[in-house]
Amino acid sequence: MRSSCVLLTALVALAAYYVYIPLPSSVSDPWKLMLLDATFRGAQQVSNLIHYLGLSHHLITLNFIIVSFGKKSAWSSAQVKVTDTDFDGVEVRVFQGPPKPGEPLRRSVVYIHGGGWALASAKIKYYDELCTAMAEELNAVIVSVDVCVCEYAVKFGYTAQANSSYFEGSYYTRYRLVPQVYFPEQIHDVVRATKYFLQPEVLQKYKVDPGRIGVSGDSAGGNLAAAVGQQFSQDANLRNKLKLQALIYPVLQALDFNTPSYQQNVNTPILPRYVMVKYWVDYFKGSYDFVQAMIVNNHTSLEVEEAAVLRARLNWTLLLPASIKKDYKPVVQTTGNARIVREIPQLLDARSSPLIAGQDVLQHLPKTYILTCEHDVLRDDGIMYARRLESVGVEVTLDHFEDGFHGCMIFTSWPTNFSVGMRTRNSYIQWLDQNL
Repeated sequence: MRSSCVLLTALVALAAYYVYIPLPSSVSDPWKLMLLDATFRGAQQVSNLIHYLGLSHHLITLNFIIVSFGKKSAWSSAQVKVTDTDFDGVEVRVFQGPPKPGEPLRRSVVYIHGGGWALASAKIKYYDELCTAMAEELNAVIVSVDVCVCEYAVKFGYTAQANSSYFEGSYYTRYRLVPQVYFPEQIHDVVRATKYFLQPEVLQKYKVDPGRIGVSGDSAGGNLAAAVGQQFSQDANLRNKLKLQALIYPVLQALDFNTPSYQQNVNTPILPRYVMVKYWVDYFKGSYDFVQAMIVNNHTSLEVEEAAVLRARLNWTLLLPASIKKDYKPVVQTTGNARIVREIPQLLDARSSPLIAGQDVLQHLPKTYILTCEHDVLRDDGIMYARRLESVGVEVTLDHFEDGFHGCMIFTSWPTNFSVGMRTRNSYIQWLDQNL
């Protein structure tokens, strides 16, 4: 009996050691965040083990875990009709809210989910619940762009390197993910689905007002939404333009991983700096050998001439307010590793890093909403983008949450319900209601 108590005490101590991480007191529901982070870290470690054993790519396995535990069928309610379909071969989940009395046409949002260009799905409960709430509260049609569901790849032992013809089949003609495809294929899929939706006959089918359509997304989905916004604003052949864009803690640049928010939140869940840099490397099919060098900005050192002009476009010493900069110092290497940009030129592509686009592109963007969180490595990406847009005359609302963390807006239901999750979601939907 005594030995059992000792063993139990030891197990509890080990579990507490694994779960506990130091967090600032200002973050929302810190103990709940620790548990969420520990769960995600555990899933990552399982997927890494499976990758090490050669059974499947770690991102495919991790996505299988995420989708398996959170997948939700297309269930309609009395207020919102939910259907799964495809737009020009890209799978989408459509949420049709009730029309407002006296308004036969509804407004609409094309929503792109996050997940580091590699994880999650429109069909998991977090995004299903968010889009259902948007459709009902906005009396709108929400088009949630889905991903290929990677459970098929896991079940049949497929990887990105093996049997590529399988991935080109019907299961995989969707908003495809790393490691099945890499930049810029994710952008192409989202653009294709959005352009299909904007066709007059499709808008008529869903009773959508062509003058009241926006694009939105969170995290990597916010990155894709920003890329779509920039591309569509330059497309003279596009008949129906986007009225607005709403970007939720978007990832917007890969040149500087030492902005104040990256330095402040280097180990903050659920997106530590090291993990974010690895997502970038995965997105570009780069080598993990570059990760440590990129963390210290060796890829954009002064000797990398291609990055010289672009660095000026995200000079945070000029773009960020003093309350954000605090006492942090820029990290600009005199010499670095020019090989990184030679092998991964996508790092300097504005389609992957919308923050580095020129003023001639930014000035044509629609009204913009950007939500940022204090405890997030991506905080300063959003703030800098807001400042750059404002400088060229774009109307911008910057909505900052002091107790927010990356990903918080989708965590609104038990057991991952955070107070800041509900507040961010309400604020986001309220802005859409007032501006769309």
